[in-house]
Amino acid sequence: MVTFLTFVILILSIIMHEVAHGYAANSLGDPTARLAGRLTLNPLPHIDLMGSIILPALMVFTHSPIMFGWAKPVPYNPYNLKARRWGETFVALAGAATNILLALIFGLMVRFSPLLGLDQTALSLAATIAFINLFLGLFNLIPFPPLDGFTALRSALPWRLSSDLSRFEARVQSAGVLSLILFLFVFSFVFATPFFNLVVWLFSLIIGSGI
Repeated sequence: MVTFLTFVILILSIIMHEVAHGYAANSLGDPTARLAGRLTLNPLPHIDLMGSIILPALMVFTHSPIMFGWAKPVPYNPYNLKARRWGETFVALAGAATNILLALIFGLMVRFSPLLGLDQTALSLAATIAFINLFLGLFNLIPFPPLDGFTALRSALPWRLSSDLSRFEARVQSAGVLSLILFLFVFSFVFATPFFNLVVWLFSLIIGSGI
């Protein structure tokens, strides 16, 4: 039951991440996601079979230290954004910012659980939501395509450097799923442990002695 609940929380957190991109773009003048019916928390328009079901299920049910997945990308047109210089950066960071905000909200609920009168079930639920969203938010800030950290970096840099990163992004995209497999392989065997330790440390700072 706990494992299934973790799986559901992971999927919903991924979806909220994508919806945040759409709301950010819409707030900056691009209605593409809204017109496509993607500004909704209904999971059905967002579910990607591999990224939202199969891969998260494998990670959760095998107790992987990595919490990763994706929903169908929320469409947006950067040329419609009012803030041409920083608009795409803002949209790219909106997903990770939403996950980190959720991690803070639910983490602080754990921290102040004695004042809130949370029982053990509610406490465990809040802690799970906080940890998963903290992991997702920080993971998506890694500057490697197609993660949001790379998009934010590319769009924030001056034109010449941004063009170099765009060419690198195109080469990665041309490799298709092989680039994702290679990235996850390198991350798992080289960076997963320090990254996981960082997430645990930050999680502990947020929740204090609440759990």
